Amino acid sequence: MASSTPSTSSAAAKPAKPATTPYRQIRAVYDSETITVYQAYSKTIAEAAVREQRLDASPDFVCGQRMTWIKPSWCWMMYRSGYALKDTRQTHILALKLTHSTFLSLLSRASLSHHSGLPLTAEERNNPVRVQWDPERGPRLEKLGYSSLQVGVGGSVVKEWVSGGGIVEIEDVTWRARRLGEWVEKRRGGEKKGEKVGEKEWEKLIEEGLVPRERVYEVSEELRGRLRMD
Repeated sequence: MASSTPSTSSAAAKPAKPATTPYRQIRAVYDSETITVYQAYSKTIAEAAVREQRLDASPDFVCGQRMTWIKPSWCWMMYRSGYALKDTRQTHILALKLTHSTFLSLLSRASLSHHSGLPLTAEERNNPVRVQWDPERGPRLEKLGYSSLQVGVGGSVVKEWVSGGGIVEIEDVTWRARRLGEWVEKRRGGEKKGEKVGEKEWEKLIEEGLVPRERVYEVSEELRGRLRMD
């Protein structure tokens, strides 16, 4: 586990440019106390969670039945949920503020999926926490040249994670997802397939509140090794 939380200095305020971004790097919205991750849920689960500030407030949220994958990357969440329009189980995007200790604890317990191209061992399959690296996405869902982190939480750890006090705030940010989808739709046809959003356009999306400003989230050398970040 990292010995300290990531720096929140203004020097790190600008998002890393694709040309210099390492292939595996954690990027997120965070402050001195919390890191924000995203997950998509159904209407009933999301509304109850925001109202009660408990992820398991709805009886529809059943701990341990399936692994839930949380994502620090906003754009990867958009890709996974189709701007919260993909299906009825993903109509609401929740921003979950976790304490740094909670997030780092999950990483320290995780097995890395598909890190060598070989099948997972029995121990890895039974691990209730998984980490997976997938191609990062831009606001148009275009594939970028580096990876994005997902953390899968399952089994007994879900209940511990949900009710253990590590989630300090739950916010419904579906409006941001839908508005970003509308922005993309209005410009559809005006760009080449797979064309990446330029730096000025990205900054404008941040200023308009459609894309958050994510910064590099540093972890200890021990975690870097566990997550195969080097």
